[in-house]
Amino acid sequence: MSETRPTAVSPVTVSPGDGTSGAGTSDVITSRAVTSPVVASHRDAQADSGRHGNPEDVSIVRPTLQEQTTRPPDANLFHIIGASFAIAMPFVGLLAAMIVSWKTGWLDATQLAILFVGQALTGMGVTVGYHRMLTHRSFQTYRPIRTFWTVLGALAAQKSPIEWCATHRKHHALSDKPGDPHSPHENAPGFWNSLKGFWHAHAGWIVTGHLIRTDQQRYAPDLLQDPVAVWIHRTWEPVWFPLTFLLPTVIAWAITGTGEGALLGFLWGGCARVFLVQHITFSVNSVCHLFGSRDYQASDQSRNNFLCGLLSAGEGFHNNHHAFPTSARHGLEWWQLDASWYVIRLMQLCGLAWDVKLPSAEMKHAKRLQASDTLPAASAAVLESATECGIHQP
Repeated sequence: MSETRPTAVSPVTVSPGDGTSGAGTSDVITSRAVTSPVVASHRDAQADSGRHGNPEDVSIVRPTLQEQTTRPPDANLFHIIGASFAIAMPFVGLLAAMIVSWKTGWLDATQLAILFVGQALTGMGVTVGYHRMLTHRSFQTYRPIRTFWTVLGALAAQKSPIEWCATHRKHHALSDKPGDPHSPHENAPGFWNSLKGFWHAHAGWIVTGHLIRTDQQRYAPDLLQDPVAVWIHRTWEPVWFPLTFLLPTVIAWAITGTGEGALLGFLWGGCARVFLVQHITFSVNSVCHLFGSRDYQASDQSRNNFLCGLLSAGEGFHNNHHAFPTSARHGLEWWQLDASWYVIRLMQLCGLAWDVKLPSAEMKHAKRLQASDTLPAASAAVLESATECGIHQP
């Protein structure tokens, strides 16, 4: 990936595609400069390989028949134990933080700052870095800034950029279809099956083999050429997972100069922060495929959920995202608050981001659903069940 900022700019319209099937092209329009020879040669190689639904965008991948199954890839014991620990530890740490703080006088400004500043930075590392910059290539930036966002994403305790991005591209290729790593719609109807589907989409899928068995050569060939992403991938368990808890501990100790301050830094800035970032991200996979509105045509059950959008810096406007997956902006309406987009837009205004992809007005109009087509997920499920039972609308 070239880090030289483009000079000659011309508008490029990308032809519309399905947006979620993995076989279409990106529904975006962008101002793009002449492509660098490195990127051009990489695109030519992808076109020759035939592995991708859109040869010009390695983020859109056509799944294989073998991947289209509800049976998740097998996970080894090391991954199952490690993933379970990574999910359970922040929760236990949050409980401990509340108990310790209750006994010592609750939170002070130092712990609040470490918690919320850390949550904002590492959360943006996921949304701006892992998701929009690396996975969907929604904008380009200089290598030091690209490294900055990638490192922040690595400190969110959600695995390496290669594993995260490959799995997420697979999700888009098979969204809410057999083979989707975290669809809540795999089970038969019924209350308990719905709860099982919700938990699987929220966190249960992480202990399966999707994160470690997804074909990285197919789904993340560009990141396998990125030295920073590869380095973080190789060192994530021994370096980056411990570091995400060690950093706030050291910062709190440096500010307070006490062991108690360091402990509270570990509990609030480490465990509680990771818990918040994890479950906000998890909610996009679970809640935003079940509850909310559908404003645009997408071949899955993705939903726009305002609360999730607010908490996740714009990621919860998930139907918008699945309709236009490479768009740098997910909150497409003025009232859909998208903090990640505001950061990208500020970078663009400062000359630090370019090739920023957005859907055109024509593309949004072509995919916008009518009011009669935007039933909530629960209502749609009721109507589907009624139809299966022979009950028809008048």
